[in-house]
Amino acid sequence: MTSFEMVITVAIVVAATLLTRFSAFLIFPPGKKAPEFVQYLGKALPAAVMGMLVVYTFKDTIVLSYPYGIPELIALLVTVGMHLWKRNMFMSIGGAGTVVYMILIQAVFNVPK
Repeated sequence: MTSFEMVITVAIVVAATLLTRFSAFLIFPPGKKAPEFVQYLGKALPAAVMGMLVVYTFKDTIVLSYPYGIPELIALLVTVGMHLWKRNMFMSIGGAGTVVYMILIQAVFNVPK
């Protein structure tokens, strides 16, 4: 891609992101009750997305060869523990579990690349 094409691509992505973020406020203005279906999605989707992230995270874990999925299991336990302790999604998803996993695979278990 040329530099101009990259700039155009980034501009399109930014515009699409802003459009999708702001359209919810245009469709459902403050004070107006959202339809039942939208309220249902607001309750059901967070758990569905978390489930999808868990499946995606562990899909390539090989438990029959070294390190037998141990780093992934430890990181999962740390993540669940952090969530139960702090009840903070940011700390649960991108916090201690990720750091522990990276330390385990790079320093403790020395997993080859």
